[in-house]
Amino acid sequence: MEFSREKRMKGRLAGDRRGDLYPHSLQFYLQPPTENISLAEFENFAIDRLKLLKVVENLGVSYVKGSDEYKSRLEREIRKLKFPYKALVEDDYDARRKDHISHFILRLAYCQSEDLRRWFIQQEMDLFRYRFNALTGDLVEKFLKYVNLSYGAISKEVKEKFAVQLRNSTPGLGGTKVEELEFYKVPLQDAMDLFRVRRVYLLNGFAYVPHTDIVAIVLNNYRTKLSKALALTARSLPAVQSDERLQPLLNHLSHSYVGPDYSIQKNVGKISLEHIDALSVKSFPLCMRQLNKALRDNHHLRHGGRMQYGLFLKGIGLTLEQALQFWKSEFIKGKVDADKFDKGYAYSIRHNYGKEGKRTDYTPFSCMKIILSNPPSQGDYHGCPFRHSDPELLKQKLQSYKIPPTGITQVLELVKGMHYQLACQKYFQLTHDVDDIGFSLNHPNQYFAESQKLLSGGREVKKEPSEPESSQQKLSSQKRTNSCSIPTSSNTEADTELEGLDAYFTED
Repeated sequence: MEFSREKRMKGRLAGDRRGDLYPHSLQFYLQPPTENISLAEFENFAIDRLKLLKVVENLGVSYVKGSDEYKSRLEREIRKLKFPYKALVEDDYDARRKDHISHFILRLAYCQSEDLRRWFIQQEMDLFRYRFNALTGDLVEKFLKYVNLSYGAISKEVKEKFAVQLRNSTPGLGGTKVEELEFYKVPLQDAMDLFRVRRVYLLNGFAYVPHTDIVAIVLNNYRTKLSKALALTARSLPAVQSDERLQPLLNHLSHSYVGPDYSIQKNVGKISLEHIDALSVKSFPLCMRQLNKALRDNHHLRHGGRMQYGLFLKGIGLTLEQALQFWKSEFIKGKVDADKFDKGYAYSIRHNYGKEGKRTDYTPFSCMKIILSNPPSQGDYHGCPFRHSDPELLKQKLQSYKIPPTGITQVLELVKGMHYQLACQKYFQLTHDVDDIGFSLNHPNQYFAESQKLLSGGREVKKEPSEPESSQQKLSSQKRTNSCSIPTSSNTEADTELEGLDAYFTED
């Protein structure tokens, strides 16, 4: 697969040539791109598509797929990121090109494990469903022909002839709606799922599928092709990874975090050590609240916990002097005396702040870094409670924090679906009494900053006055279309950045 681009390419692709490359705004991504692009464009395209797929995941859990709110929010994001959003727009070559290339870049990044492939397929399927449902009848036929699916729309005469049969075999249709709805003649073997639940009219080995159900057949076809393509890409990955320019990008794209790194402390010195316990209850995400409690109870944290919590505290504004005082005052209450702390732990804290060793200013861990890296073992308290805790223990913890039973059920449903960051968002909503937090949660320090902004009146509280269905109902309605997914945002800092730091946190 070639990814490079020369400036003269645009001149050669003017006019009709552009239409030949991307005749339709929607595609199955059957042919990889062959032009040349720069590494900067390679990375920008990939990051933008990651942002889009993350939005697709968040909206798919927060709203009923296909609802007006879901569609309007998704279209807004697609337009903002400059991907194709209207099938009838002809002069959108650049958007279609970006859509094509970015899909194949993420294939390289997300073919590396079963979990990554599963997540990528699910979000691409949801994005495809949204785009397909936006097509008019004529464009649906054009697309089906474009991807070599011989599902022709039946004529008005045939529809009138079998109107009774079509109405009886299509749930939810009234007599007048048969004439208004497009039906497609599909080979029975491609419509077996609909046949099993008796949702189609069969005649002479063909199923007559309404437009509302044809998307399921097309999606199934797309899923099959995409699954096979990812498997083939995984087999070819070693050859691609041998390119030293691409290897670092691909290794981190699959869990890249593209938000602020919180290395610049806006509140340096404004956080008092006496207020940390109170802040942990009001504004810490559950992972940091858990670490703070473990530190206070045990007067010690193992190296994974010190790294995760120490960098978080640095990010919310603790100075180096405060950090040394904080950790020392707690450790000497346990089995570590002052001399042992100064010799075994103080250096690592200074190193954390870039004052020792190679003097790297280390950044706080993002959600994805915490979820995917260094899982906790027995005696550890770091990690993501939504990812690494037993569901029953998580339930007990939430109960001890006075989370209402309905809220706990919603959180556990998200955890069961492997939506760990969304479970943390729900925890934010429940602890701050808001129905819409207004952001996608990707970082513990983002959680703290948004909480403080909300509590200080710096952000408008979004409360839904009345919902047609509860969040629990929304979750239930998605079970038919949501498969397991994992979060997609993590710190773009290379793992090697932490190798030096890791060495100083190995003493327990």
